[in-house]
Amino acid sequence: MEDKLTKERVVTFLNRGEVDFLDKLGKDALFSSGLKLSRAKLIEWLVDLIKELNIDGANLKTEEDLKNRVIKSLPPATPACRNAEK
Repeated sequence: MEDKLTKERVVTFLNRGEVDFLDKLGKDALFSSGLKLSRAKLIEWLVDLIKELNIDGANLKTEEDLKNRVIKSLPPATPACRNAEK
């Protein structure tokens, strides 16, 4: 039986701004929680989030298509949610 936790290596090409963004997320987490988050872990979590939102690839053609599907899948923001972020 195959181990369900087997990880696969994926090579991706990101521009400098995208890499800097992932690094900033990781550093923010490190300084606020003490937990070091790698770029790979952040990307893994983003993939898991999209899976959890049940987003599929049918008729997906552009980045904008994906963005719109993610936004439509999220519950509407409530005042309580916005206040919790502050």
